[in-house]
Amino acid sequence: MDREADQPGRVAVNSVVDLIGSTPVLQLDRLVSHWGLRGRILLKLEMYNPGFSKKDRVALEIVREAKRSGALSPNQTVVELTSGNTGAGLAIVCGALGHPFVAVMSSGNSVERARMMAALGATVELVDQAPGGTPGQVSGSDLALVEARTQEVVDEVGGFRADQFTLAGSIRAHQRCTGPEFWFQSGGDIDAFVDFVGSGGSFTGVMRAFRELGAAVRGYVVEPANAAALSGATVTDPNHRIQGGGYSVRELPLLDRSLVEGYLTVEDDEVMETTRMLARLEGVFAGFSTGANVAAALEVLGGSSNDCTVAALACDSGLKYLSTDLYQ
Repeated sequence: MDREADQPGRVAVNSVVDLIGSTPVLQLDRLVSHWGLRGRILLKLEMYNPGFSKKDRVALEIVREAKRSGALSPNQTVVELTSGNTGAGLAIVCGALGHPFVAVMSSGNSVERARMMAALGATVELVDQAPGGTPGQVSGSDLALVEARTQEVVDEVGGFRADQFTLAGSIRAHQRCTGPEFWFQSGGDIDAFVDFVGSGGSFTGVMRAFRELGAAVRGYVVEPANAAALSGATVTDPNHRIQGGGYSVRELPLLDRSLVEGYLTVEDDEVMETTRMLARLEGVFAGFSTGANVAAALEVLGGSSNDCTVAALACDSGLKYLSTDLYQ
């Protein structure tokens, strides 16, 4: 019997939502060796979700919880602000579960994200950037404009706000699934977890799962070097290039600071180079935030006196950034 027949994949499922989760983990031996480091980095490939990102998990958890509680009525429109990943996840989930979806996004995000959401059936509303904004660099000021328009859209359509920055489903998706998956896929061997923070949901959820499993994993929040607001540093340039996080806010409702061992910063150029090397050496075609995570993981390895294992998420696919200069 040939290899393909001998090792079949998942059985057929009835809905695309049943394909969300159970993503694979890759050990980045070539990348670690390239930098002359010891230890290992484990990267959980979240782009294997149907919407190509970790946010598919959040979208499914939020919508399911809202339906169970009655907060979301049958056929009611779902509305959410997004940098593109949560929006793609919500477009998929809402399409499968029978809800129209309106995505509100800054025009500063890559055009691929808007096109993907529209292709998946979402109504996409783009909001102009704040004065002085730069395409491809979404700041906290840009996000504030998107937030204001999102609230208006909710009122206009009588929609349910799938608020990824406040709803606990953003944490529970990773606490119930991502974290336990990661721990068991690692063989119970993770010393540190690094996470570039957008809403804070994946950091808090994964770290809470590790704690529930009795694992003494050190958790590090990753931020742009010039916009490390969560660490308390002065924000010198909010217009960084790492899409999907680093919004220069000092507090996030979903970030559990009791789980934070420390804060790490990454430079734009460092992130872009790491993302490109990840593709060339490991065959992982990812976006900016994944590069931020891997760059931070390399920093942790470089600062460790002993071999250690650092875990990180490959947040989304590089296909969403082809209009940027990330891979040019």
